[in-house]
Amino acid sequence: MNSHARDPEQGGEITTRENEARPILKRTLAGEDNAKTQAVISELAQTRRGLKQRHIQMIALAGTIGTGIFLATGKSLARGGPLSMLLAYCIVGMLICCVVFSVAELSALAPLSGGIIRHAEWFVDPALAFAQGWNSVYANAILLPAEMVACAVIIDFWSDVNHAVWISILGALLIISNMLLVSIYGELEFAFAMLKIALIVGVNIMASKSRCAKDVLGYPMGFRFWRDPGPFVEFLGIDGPWGRFLGFWRVLSSAAYAFSNVENVSVAAAETQNPRHNIPKAAKRVFWRILIFYLITIFMMGLIVPSNDKGLMSNSGDAGASPFAIAATNVGIKAVPSIINAVVVTSAWSAGNSAMLVGTRTLTGLAQEGHAPELFTRINRFGVPWISVAAVGSFLALGYMTLSSAASVVFDWLQQLVSAASLVHWINIELIYLRFFYGCKKQKISRTELPWRSPFQPYAAWISLVSFSIILLTGGFYVFIEGNWSPRTFVSSYFNIPLIFVLYFGYKFWRKTRVVPLEEIPIREFLRIANENPESIPSPATGWRKLNILWA
Repeated sequence: MNSHARDPEQGGEITTRENEARPILKRTLAGEDNAKTQAVISELAQTRRGLKQRHIQMIALAGTIGTGIFLATGKSLARGGPLSMLLAYCIVGMLICCVVFSVAELSALAPLSGGIIRHAEWFVDPALAFAQGWNSVYANAILLPAEMVACAVIIDFWSDVNHAVWISILGALLIISNMLLVSIYGELEFAFAMLKIALIVGVNIMASKSRCAKDVLGYPMGFRFWRDPGPFVEFLGIDGPWGRFLGFWRVLSSAAYAFSNVENVSVAAAETQNPRHNIPKAAKRVFWRILIFYLITIFMMGLIVPSNDKGLMSNSGDAGASPFAIAATNVGIKAVPSIINAVVVTSAWSAGNSAMLVGTRTLTGLAQEGHAPELFTRINRFGVPWISVAAVGSFLALGYMTLSSAASVVFDWLQQLVSAASLVHWINIELIYLRFFYGCKKQKISRTELPWRSPFQPYAAWISLVSFSIILLTGGFYVFIEGNWSPRTFVSSYFNIPLIFVLYFGYKFWRKTRVVPLEEIPIREFLRIANENPESIPSPATGWRKLNILWA
């Protein structure tokens, strides 16, 4: 059994002690006493497992519910119509479930800090670990100022204080929370997730009640806006089926932002208690959570606001552009926009908090594999990689660009960059998983030997790989339509494609790395570590806890 030690002053559970981990690792990972072995030993010895099951479950449930679903959906409804928006989010939601299953299977076998970046190192090519690692750090570093700008603009609903004040205050709180115990991060995310879930449930109940009445023709009010102005919008005024299809594709290509980071429940695997049990458990529930909290909410949005409502394309950036706030205003419920604003502020800050965790743990993982300066592996007395936190947190300064430019323009630009980076990240996850899958076949390793095996593989991985590749390549299609050329939109839509290739081939040429042959992927070694360090399985829920579908 795994043995643990607890620091009575600092809290959190410390992973396997160094003197216990050393014999296992020395006879498994690449021989006696080399640098990689020592790095993994150090990681196992020092990382505190402060994230409990309920933290991981709630991070998986609501860690990415923020400005993407509360605000960005307004423009999606205006661009594509209610049915286009529902179909687009349904498709992307199902594809992201495939990604989550793939990364959970890898993390159940090898629960390393940095998640998929570390898996790329062992299962594919160190050059891919370098490229995808820095791409992930970049994406999350960009997401930080985007969310803080969103917070500042939303607060404008009540106050005219300069954005720099709110960006500074909220950014400082973000850095402080990430400098403390990871369990504090977990508690914050748990609390904010509950607020977001309460808001989603509340606005859906409001929407359901407002649609119960019938119009003068006797039709349910709920589908009135599906008849007029209709379920689809003709994009950019292009007539006919082609225009309606382009409206759907525009929404599909932008839906990635709402789901960005939903796959990152495994990034802090080394800081999660019982990761081989809790990470797959969280992944298996992603499907139902996307169905309940995303798709039902998207469906209700299409029922309560017409796609031609001018408020949907508002440049204010606050909750006034939220479909729920518009619907509440239209029926005279004045308090709802303020309530939505208050929760959306916490949601945006929470999304920034998640991005900080992902970015810093990825940077630390890169340093542990030798792809970043060693100083990023340093941890403070709370077991937190504080230099990584400071480095990623420095990107918050980009938020000050809104002081000399329209905040909504900067937010849209950052949002497009994050969406493209998310698509690249998901594509690479499936590439890494497929290498692992076919490595198992090559080495004649039965999937029943794995700590957890995800369903529908390898078909799910192939479908999501091809689909996300197509969406990435066509994401900025509208700039090629006559009269719509925009250098800013073109760059933000396609910048990540050359970036990932430059990082990959640049590192490959510099370090002369090679793709790990299928027969040399150390799957057996990680299986031995899992078998020699079994986890304690939590007792089944009893009594009223059986009814807890959120984090039990």
